[in-house]
Amino acid sequence: MTIGILKEADGENRVSALPEIVSQFVKLKVDVLVEQDAGWRAYAADSDYTAVGAKVANRSEVISKSDILLSIQQPVEDIQNKVLLGVYQPLFNFKQISTWAAKQNTVFSIDIIPRTTRAQAMDVLSSQANIAGYKAVLLAAYEYGRYFPMFMTAARKHCSGESIDSGSRCRRFTGYCYCPSPRIVVEVFDTRPAVKEEVQSLGAKFVEVEGAADASQAGGYAVEQSEDYKQRQQQRIAESVAKADIVITTAQIPGRKALYW
Repeated sequence: MTIGILKEADGENRVSALPEIVSQFVKLKVDVLVEQDAGWRAYAADSDYTAVGAKVANRSEVISKSDILLSIQQPVEDIQNKVLLGVYQPLFNFKQISTWAAKQNTVFSIDIIPRTTRAQAMDVLSSQANIAGYKAVLLAAYEYGRYFPMFMTAARKHCSGESIDSGSRCRRFTGYCYCPSPRIVVEVFDTRPAVKEEVQSLGAKFVEVEGAADASQAGGYAVEQSEDYKQRQQQRIAESVAKADIVITTAQIPGRKALYW
């Protein structure tokens, strides 16, 4: 069996498998073909792949000789009789999925793996959303014209009296203790009531809008809300946005385009 790793199009910096993962494939006696420069945007050189036992080839050779093709985004080639695995958003790109199915391909779109405890190790959306949310805050801090007040110390689990008195929580971050200043107020919106406890456990304020549709059977995802609820939600969000300095929007419903304010 041969696994092929494709290079992503411009704008996508990830690669479907880094050399340390490829080494695990090789240990299973699987042949691995990597498209030339597939990992360079993710700081993985072709030599890193060959060092763990993979072979580097051009794109057409990878596609023709592989039984399984790995990619983040959808490959644009006319592919037949292959197993494809990636983040293909089938609820949104259903025409492409139908085309692949008609050409005898077997497609695994890992973005629809349910967000359950048993599937947590394969839940690509949660892991990537965690990274995106983290980077969003860093980019916002960089672009914001004012200083982010905070107190940092190399002593683990030690916060200033000012931060303790403010009721903020101490969170370890790469061996350091990070204590938000009393002047930093974080408000979070979410239609899922289960998120409220998680938000409050981190010291943020959960802005709740009554009457949200039940999302308990949606596998951890948000669900479509009624028009009445959305109007009341938009009003509450508008009130918070009006007094906010930074707004980060991340909510998305499967099969729908994300909305950015």
